[in-house]
Amino acid sequence: MSSSASRKFTLWALAWPIFIEVFLQFLLGAADTLMVSRISDDAVAVVGFSNQLFNALTTLFVTVSSGAGILIAQRIGARKQEDARTLGIMAVSVSFIVGLLISIGLIIFPNEIASSLQLPEKLLPLAHTYISFVGGGMVLIALMAALSTSIRNTGNTKGPMYIAIGMNIVHIALNYAFIFGAFGFPKWGLLGVSVSTVMVRLLAVIVLFYMFLHAFERKIRIRDLKIFERKLFGEIIRIGWPLGVNMSCWVFSQLAIFSFIAIIGAEELAARTYMNTLESFCFLLGYSFALALQIQVAHLFGAGLTREAYRTAFRAIWIGLAVVIVNAFLIYLFGSQLLGLFTKDKDIIALGVSLLGLNLLLQPAKMINMGLSNALNAVGDTRYTMWIAMASMSIIATGLSYLLGVSAGWGLIGIYACMIVDEYVRGALSFFRWRGQKFLRLREDSLRGRAPSESYRHEAADPDSCRRPTDQQSGEASISVEARNPSPVNL
Repeated sequence: MSSSASRKFTLWALAWPIFIEVFLQFLLGAADTLMVSRISDDAVAVVGFSNQLFNALTTLFVTVSSGAGILIAQRIGARKQEDARTLGIMAVSVSFIVGLLISIGLIIFPNEIASSLQLPEKLLPLAHTYISFVGGGMVLIALMAALSTSIRNTGNTKGPMYIAIGMNIVHIALNYAFIFGAFGFPKWGLLGVSVSTVMVRLLAVIVLFYMFLHAFERKIRIRDLKIFERKLFGEIIRIGWPLGVNMSCWVFSQLAIFSFIAIIGAEELAARTYMNTLESFCFLLGYSFALALQIQVAHLFGAGLTREAYRTAFRAIWIGLAVVIVNAFLIYLFGSQLLGLFTKDKDIIALGVSLLGLNLLLQPAKMINMGLSNALNAVGDTRYTMWIAMASMSIIATGLSYLLGVSAGWGLIGIYACMIVDEYVRGALSFFRWRGQKFLRLREDSLRGRAPSESYRHEAADPDSCRRPTDQQSGEASISVEARNPSPVNL
């Protein structure tokens, strides 16, 4: 592996394309909502309801794609390109099968699913159209997740970014054409949104698939897609299923919190909805750094550079904190003006501004939690992050939010306070786990006596500074993996 290849795994090289990609995805959702609002309020309600359903179902295949992504970065760091290639192939093929089964279910039973989730009866006809058509394309979402995750974890974060840019442009144009009947197209309303969404995702899958075929050192051929290695797939599931549970906990805790806010009142629900939009920019910045950190740590971990992997997590979090805090402060500074773009209700604006003050505490907590959790996930410690997520989200983020926000009458302020405590508790528990270096030490033990990847060999001013005291055994120095290759991490 060349030095140019290793430069792909620097924090900045990984983070900025991820941010642009996820920010464009956020804008895509905002544009959808804005255009659908021109159809009717009922259409907006159906799209919002359906997207919550789709997000919940996404956890069924994120298990495979997320687990495979971590292992791909580890294997590339360890210079096991063939293993990385096989992991990517299995992630795509298995995600396709799972996504296809979900799509079939949504096509056949859209009304039954919507009714079971208590959607008002008057919205069922619109829901039938949107869930059966867009939900029928869940197989495309599954393929996009597997393809983009595999590509991104090879160090190529720019490819998915370029595709996100193209998706935004095409989707907005098709939405305009199909919703309003522009350019000679039929005026299809909500059906037009459905057609546009599926078409754009299909185009994205085609481009991503072509990129995926060339993502690894040895080109993937169509006949290779039937490759399946049980041992490697077992590793994917071992790392991936806790990630799926973790994501499920977050999705369902957010649904519960929104239901609590709805109980409190319409003004509070509106304020929280507007806050979600304003917070998204800060959150997406932190998420981009955390995801870049996960890829970088997994790569270093696979290369056997455990000391650098350990230090990289803290460097990345400090940088992420600085960026997130500055952005949160700017949003707070101009909060009333920004909220005024959405509503003229003075009570909602006042409540929103007070929440923006709490947001100064919430966003740094999110950055710490996401960064350290992703670092733990990158080295395979996914069960620990799952257990603390299940405990903290159920007890603090959900249970305590209801007690303080609804029962005790603290309202939205009480719920926000619980969200902040939840993030700091998980961040603190992840911090102590990362400081313990359990999985890093296990990796060192497994590599004792074998040097890490050649691509990370660099000159060091003081190689002995990385030597551990425990490396002296029976009067003979046993130099650790890091001491043999004390490479600096480029940011």
